[in-house]
Amino acid sequence: MKQWFGKATVLGTATAVALSALAGSAFANPYEKYKGTTIVVSWPALSHFKAAETLVEEFTEETGIEVEIDALQYLKLRDRQILEMSKDEGEYDIVSWVVMWKGEYVSKGLLTPLSQFFTNGALVDPEYDINDIADAYLQNGGVVGGTKGYMPGKSGALYGVPFGAETSILAYRKDVFEELGLEPPETYDELIAAAQMIKDKKGMGALTSRGKTGHQVTAAWLLHLAPLGGKIFDDQWNPVINSPEAVKAAEVLRTISNTGPTGIPSYGFSEMSAAFLQGDAAMYIDSLKIAAMSRNPKLSKVDGKVGFALHPVGSRCGSETGGFAMGIPANSLNKEAAFLFAQYMTSKAGDKRMVELGGDPVRISTLNNPEFVKQFPEYPVVAEQLPCADPDWRPLIPEWNELNIDVLGQALTKVITTDDPIQPIMDEANEKARAIMEREGYYAWAKYRQ
Repeated sequence: MKQWFGKATVLGTATAVALSALAGSAFANPYEKYKGTTIVVSWPALSHFKAAETLVEEFTEETGIEVEIDALQYLKLRDRQILEMSKDEGEYDIVSWVVMWKGEYVSKGLLTPLSQFFTNGALVDPEYDINDIADAYLQNGGVVGGTKGYMPGKSGALYGVPFGAETSILAYRKDVFEELGLEPPETYDELIAAAQMIKDKKGMGALTSRGKTGHQVTAAWLLHLAPLGGKIFDDQWNPVINSPEAVKAAEVLRTISNTGPTGIPSYGFSEMSAAFLQGDAAMYIDSLKIAAMSRNPKLSKVDGKVGFALHPVGSRCGSETGGFAMGIPANSLNKEAAFLFAQYMTSKAGDKRMVELGGDPVRISTLNNPEFVKQFPEYPVVAEQLPCADPDWRPLIPEWNELNIDVLGQALTKVITTDDPIQPIMDEANEKARAIMEREGYYAWAKYRQ
């Protein structure tokens, strides 16, 4: 995967090296300076990153930069990364983080801004084209300091590039929809009507969903909150999880639980996906990863029966933004070699290679590649969905874990496991959320101005 060795893309590496010896630095190998350097990469032991190991080997073969990978179970990753990045000299040169962690990492001074590398002409591949990376992925995973501290904005700075990012789409059983004369739902009204029809006429689960108490049930509600026009906070950090839009999302979640496969209140992502893949549900709305899973014979009984469509629209379009990004610790001793690694892995050629290896693309050009479109029918849907991906789908702030699990995760369990009125449940959750934000000082400036 030759990238920017002067004329290497045309003449091949050997010829380019020979020419560089004759012509001087004009054709120099930009990796030569770092040959023999070893960088250590911390990322999760998940399928996308497992697929990336072959590309890492190809990176070393081409550049001479050695790479050691510390792949950890996802739940252990954050604590290990913070430990290493907090040292004067840590072990890691590249870290991959879940988008929720980026603000914490930056606020603690643990990451290196990438601008210093993008201003170095000897490091930056002129064909890298950062504008080709899906903006929703780049902003959600890599930009810190903009609006609300985690959204796009003039005060934001780039600390990472997306790698293993995702958004939400609709998957549905084409055979079931054909039998019932249904079209893929484009709106939430159509979604609810389809769910009721499938339940009534087929007797099978309509839309599968997460529902386990804590993070999982909150994630399920958030999937519907954004397109229905809701937010967690307004622009002054006032919680609005009891707004009409938020209550509507909770009502939708209750309907989904009542018409979906048995067991939703106990489902995490794996269980809700399995319900669709094993034929116990006719629809799925969640991470785009369902597409590859549906083609895996070890996981799926519905291969060849699945169609893909946009996340339904409520008062607006608004799909999930999530997954991983990667950047360079502030205490890395090999920052330039680490940048070359991140650039290589997320380049146009690297992104295409990741698809060939079974990973997920982050570039629009890859999603629109005609060869891949023929092979992966979800790619055009994802490309069309991404402009609607909501950077404020969930607040990427340190307090989110408590709000997510202890407040919303408890309230929404009541929503899907009882018939209690929903408004009072969400009112109580809103009061608890406000108390947390008060405790953490979010209203200090407002009080100061009074």
